[in-house]
Amino acid sequence: MKRTNFLLLLLITLISLFSINRAITAEVSNIQLNMRTYSGVDIPAGVVIPVLNMQEISTETCPEGYKTKFVSTNDLYIEDTKVIPENSEFYGYIEKINEPIVGTNASMRVKITKLILPDGYELPVKAYVYTSNDNLIGGELTPPSEWTKMPHYQTKFQKTAWNYRGPTLQIRPGGPRSMGVHTKINAGERQLIILVAPLNITHTVTD
Repeated sequence: MKRTNFLLLLLITLISLFSINRAITAEVSNIQLNMRTYSGVDIPAGVVIPVLNMQEISTETCPEGYKTKFVSTNDLYIEDTKVIPENSEFYGYIEKINEPIVGTNASMRVKITKLILPDGYELPVKAYVYTSNDNLIGGELTPPSEWTKMPHYQTKFQKTAWNYRGPTLQIRPGGPRSMGVHTKINAGERQLIILVAPLNITHTVTD
């Protein structure tokens, strides 16, 4: 008799637990979650991003590998989607330094490897601080070390003495060029960053 009562009580308990579990499951399945949707956006290579340099970068005081930081000054849109907000941070380093020599100023190339969005989300990036000289900052030719005066004769001479045109002096570069100087980017200076590889951003709210 006791065994029968125990089995009956166990059966009732199991039925009750099953009913409660089904009720909880049904309640959870009816919950509507307001989720933000994200869509990946491809930023093609060649896109230029205006940035602000956050510290002085100099070929005289900074070695190769020196860490750099830039902050974007504008929102970047691809069609109607904001892909890189203002105040996003770009981190990189000095990839190459060429010391100044006679005839040429010092130069450097700054590579960008990481992008941090304002909410802290990080993305790897392949980019450089942009210049029209293959992204080489500096490297200009120096002026001549001296100038010489040379006579330049007129191509036409008048026969009459009062209308005669004699030679004129011209200043031309002479000798070797002067010694090059170091190159730097001042803190707070505006620069451009150019993507050298496509950048896929999936961390973008589209609606």
